[in-house]
Amino acid sequence: MPKRILLIDDESDIREVASASLEIVGDFEVLTADSASAGLVVASREQPDLILLDLMMPEIDGCEALEDLKRNAATRHIPVIFLTAKALKMDEASVRRAGAVGALLKPFDPMLLPGQIRALMGWPMESHDEASA
Repeated sequence: MPKRILLIDDESDIREVASASLEIVGDFEVLTADSASAGLVVASREQPDLILLDLMMPEIDGCEALEDLKRNAATRHIPVIFLTAKALKMDEASVRRAGAVGALLKPFDPMLLPGQIRALMGWPMESHDEASA
């Protein structure tokens, strides 16, 4: 059964490209939300294996959304990886202090994104040959 990833990002083009990459290249099941508040509802209801969370969003930013996820008993166990377009990459200590597993920079390479996520999560690399066997 494929891992389920919730992608929370306010940019529709990022959601489209990342979803296609994660589904086609990564063989993941992808859920999406266009805002932090919508993502919090989806996370609670759907219980994904991972949340990819945009750091810079209007209204509720990624750090605030992560705090909300960690306060909610239904979602506090779900690991989070930040997606950030910040020119300066967040250092690992800042990411960990915020409660995230890691951070990936945007723009990302759609062919590499699934492998980067698997590496951060310690999930085995999938091969399409094994998945179809």
